[in-house]
Amino acid sequence: MTLRWILAALHLLALGIGLGAVYSRARLLKGLRDAARLPEVFLADGYWALAGALWLVTGLLRAFTGLEKGAAYYLHHPLFHVKLTLFVVILLLEIRPMLVLIRWRQARRRGETPDLGAAPGLAKISHAQAGLVVIILLLATAIARGLLYPAN
Repeated sequence: MTLRWILAALHLLALGIGLGAVYSRARLLKGLRDAARLPEVFLADGYWALAGALWLVTGLLRAFTGLEKGAAYYLHHPLFHVKLTLFVVILLLEIRPMLVLIRWRQARRRGETPDLGAAPGLAKISHAQAGLVVIILLLATAIARGLLYPAN
């Protein structure tokens, strides 16, 4: 019972961390004019990565270890498949920001000023990811309430 509670709490905590982080990253990138604000972008990005790791680990443990409704429930629930698909979309969307931010970090370590031309595009990606997180939240609550596949 305690493990279920801890995993559920961490899973929900990741929502607050992740949504706040990806929105902050979007806002910072949208207004990025010079490299002075890059440490804030990197910090928000780090929290976004932390949230993603928390979601992935706690989600897998909750869904597939028998701590919650059980793998059979989730694997046969159509909304769960939509939720996982959207999570994968978020991960795929993250490829470009991840690569660009890695290059920016490397440039800063070498004492160079990175080309910030990609910042507006990365902000749009981050906004899209924030929207997908909200949709995933709505799907998660529908799954938990047995929508389309009532729990017995």
